Amino acid sequence: MSFLRLRHRRCTTLLTHHIAFSTTTATSRKVPVLYKPDTVSVTDQNDALPTTPLQLLSWGRGASGQLGGGIEEIRLYPTPVADLLVPSSSFTLSPTPGRSCSVPTSSKSDVNGDSGSLVEVGISCGLFHSSLVVDGKLWIWGKGDGGRLGFGHENPAFVPTLNPHFDSVKSVALGGLHSAVLTSQGEVFTWGYGGFGALGHSVYHRELLPRMVEGSWSRKISHIATSGTHTAAITESGELYTWGRDEGDGRLGLGPGRGPNEGGGLSIPSKVNALKVPVAAVSCGGFFTMALTEDGKVWNWGANSNYELGRGDKVGGWKPNIVSSLEDVRIIQIASGGYHSLALTGTLTTDEGRVLSWGHGGHGQLGHSSLENQKIPAVIKALADQRVIYIACGGSTSAAVTDEGKLFMWGNTKDSQLGVPGLPEVQPSPVMVEFLTEDDGLGPHNVLSVVVGASHAMCLVSRSNS
Repeated sequence: MSFLRLRHRRCTTLLTHHIAFSTTTATSRKVPVLYKPDTVSVTDQNDALPTTPLQLLSWGRGASGQLGGGIEEIRLYPTPVADLLVPSSSFTLSPTPGRSCSVPTSSKSDVNGDSGSLVEVGISCGLFHSSLVVDGKLWIWGKGDGGRLGFGHENPAFVPTLNPHFDSVKSVALGGLHSAVLTSQGEVFTWGYGGFGALGHSVYHRELLPRMVEGSWSRKISHIATSGTHTAAITESGELYTWGRDEGDGRLGLGPGRGPNEGGGLSIPSKVNALKVPVAAVSCGGFFTMALTEDGKVWNWGANSNYELGRGDKVGGWKPNIVSSLEDVRIIQIASGGYHSLALTGTLTTDEGRVLSWGHGGHGQLGHSSLENQKIPAVIKALADQRVIYIACGGSTSAAVTDEGKLFMWGNTKDSQLGVPGLPEVQPSPVMVEFLTEDDGLGPHNVLSVVVGASHAMCLVSRSNS
């Protein structure tokens, strides 16, 4: 018995030392190249297809493998997970939950105007798992409980692993214990733990493999979003469908008589009939839902005990209402956290690229230099001199990307998920994330997008010198 105790103590010491070492040094492991364009025929064999190097980086706590580095570790700084080599003239960001599809991204479009030849790249963070979409392929890793990785088992994956069941993924949305993808054919697939109906398959058990959601919609699906336990989908004609957990807070927006059918959840996709205007994007918060209409207006419904609906009071409920203080501005992206929300103003306003926040501020996630709750949307003044083009929320952490490729983060930093060492556990004002310079022959880090999980974050960057 004493030998076993001594052995356990030595193993624990080694593991602790290894994790502590990982927090202070950049990884020396070879970064895998997960994508490069196929060889193409050219008239002059000396010509090469122009490419742009992209890099996926992660940071924060990775005890479940969600950082993708192959080991349990804590990364204080953004550290490379994967390299991509995409065609310079024809790559774009894949659709993002909460972001209007009509918004141009910071990446490049096809020179011939043929959207079918675009290489789309996108990232997503769930509670303790992560994913990358590139050219229709889905790479996924992290915690495997509930089958959320979609490999037919519940084992974790500590490095990006190709899911063999897809070859035409358009976008991905990772939840708490489940996952969802949208294909190029306009179909939605979900898998993982379905205990609250989050899968939309009329079942309330786990499903280890992807399965198509068969809703009552007659048009293709163009947009998806999910949270810990509920999911939403938008058709090409702008109709919104929801399913998943709804324990009296009204987050599904379905009204009396159309709520939970088992265990506080509804595993049947149902149309949000009370929302009479076409919807362009949707974002699922912890216990509420936000929708962005085609004309740039924000509607929301559900729980409101922390002012997460931005109405100036704590009155919540299932019925969708417009956020009245945002009616005079055009919003191009919305993002929902556990109890807070962000909105990004668009090109038709005089304050283009401004970020507004509201809701619970106890972890500094609102960015207003205080821990106070915010009853109605307010501009984050610390970002007023920046033109923000992309926003993201985790449970109690927020992020913004500027047109110059800079990344700012704020909020809960207990698990180093802001990527800036030395911060207090609560960071109430935005801080710029610095990237470690490496002798890799690549250019500077130009951030394209960012996603935030429960205790980790990831960003996609361009490393081109041009």
